[in-house]
Order: sequence, then C-alpha cells, then structure tokens
Amino acid sequence: MSSSTTEPEPSDGLKAFGAVLKSFRKHASYTQESLASEIGYSTHFLASVEQGRRLPPQRFVDQCEASLDAFGTLRVAANQLARQPGIASWFRHWAHLEQDAVSLYTFESRLVPGLLQTEAYARTLFEEREPPLTDEQIEHQLTARAERQQLLLDRPNSTYSFIVEEHVVTRPTGGAAVMREVIDRMLERTSPRNVKLQIMPQSRGVHPGLDGPIQLLETPDNRWYGYLEGQENGQFVSDPKVISTLHRRYAKLRTQALTPEDSVGLLERLRGAL
Repeated sequence: MSSSTTEPEPSDGLKAFGAVLKSFRKHASYTQESLASEIGYSTHFLASVEQGRRLPPQRFVDQCEASLDAFGTLRVAANQLARQPGIASWFRHWAHLEQDAVSLYTFESRLVPGLLQTEAYARTLFEEREPPLTDEQIEHQLTARAERQQLLLDRPNSTYSFIVEEHVVTRPTGGAAVMREVIDRMLERTSPRNVKLQIMPQSRGVHPGLDGPIQLLETPDNRWYGYLEGQENGQFVSDPKVISTLHRRYAKLRTQALTPEDSVGLLERLRGAL
C-alpha cells in the first residue's frame, strides 16, 4: 500500500459500488466532470471510484449522496465494502483516510516511497517479488500504484512530508537508468510548496527511525492516525499515546535529516554521478 511491493487486490464489491454510483450519476444527468466539481474531488478520482479502483472515503460518499439524492443507497453500499474479507482491515482504514488527509507524513528506510516511485522502479520491485507474481498481478499492482500517486496531484492544499534514508537512493535498484528516472521523479513531485522531501544522510549514525518506516496522517477534523508496515502485514494505529510517540520520533527525524534545500542538492549530485 505504501512503499512496499504489495497493493490491495481489486474486489467485486468495489466494482459494484462503482457501478451503483455511475448509475445514480447518470440518472441525475451529471457528467463525471460536473459531479466531481460539485463534490470537491478530481474527475480522475471519481472515475477511479466508478471503475472499482479506489475505496470511496466517507466524505466522498456523503457528498455524492447529497448531490445525487441516492436515498441512502450509496451509504449502504459503502458500509458493505467495510465488511468485505477481501480487503485487509489496515488498508481499509488507511485508504479511506488517506484520500481526504490534510497532512501526510512518511519516513521510509527501505524503498523509495510509493507516491514517488516511477513505473520502472515499481516494476523492478514487483518482478523480483518472492513468491513470484503473475504478469496480470504485476500489471494490476502498477495500475494501483499509479492511481494512488494521483494524491500528490489531486490535493495541492494538503501537506506532504517525506523523509528518506540516503541509502535508498544510492542502492542501484533496477540499474543506473532507473535510478536517474526515480531521482528526477522525486525532485519533480516534491517541488510544489505543499510537498517537502528530506534525505537522512548516511553520516547520521543513530536516529529515531531505526525501528522501521513510519506513516502519519491528519484528517480534516484534525485527528491523527498512523500506519506501520512489516513483511507480511500492516498495523493501523489510532491509540493517542502511540501516535504521540510516532509524532515525537518524526519531529526528531526532521531535525536530524538534511534540509529540503540540501536534500535537493544531494539528489542532484547523486543523479549526476549515475
């Protein structure tokens, strides 16, 4: 879901919800463009929900209900999604919240964060997966990752912070050409004012992120949640005490990493050396 090599499998429930939404939209004589504009989401996001590629956040469902006068049908369909065994509970929670997050913080010590990966970089990860993925699964994973990456483009008023270990961008994942493209992508996607990237230098011997990756997000009602990812599972975090600990760690990581300006300079030098 985040920077790992796994993405949630598509489900019949998501496709069914999308079909119901599309039916109500057409019955109300809305185009995707006009409905998206009215409910405050991008046309791309609305299309992805209708195609069964994205989980609909609660605010999205509520806005569609109000605009389409769906008699509660969309809310019922969305509630059914939450009970589907095919969608992991950690992803269900996180994906709902991530789409509307006003702040999203990511510390990554293993791989380039999923939101900043290129297709070639992600394909390398998926093709080297053990046990192996089928060609169809790889293509699905690539599509799901590209869909999620729209977050940085669709939400210019949200705040994004990335802290990435230096060794992540010096490891030749996929070869020099792939890494040059990845660094270009990282520089491009973190250039807007609402997106900050910091590199944790290898010279920093010890820091609070040594226990593993961290993700934190803030909802529109200013609640904070976290997500911690392991080899074969993910942990959704809502306990305020744990969130406080993760915040303290992330805050210290920010002070120990290179500044955004110095991080850009380092990435440009690394790219030139490839």
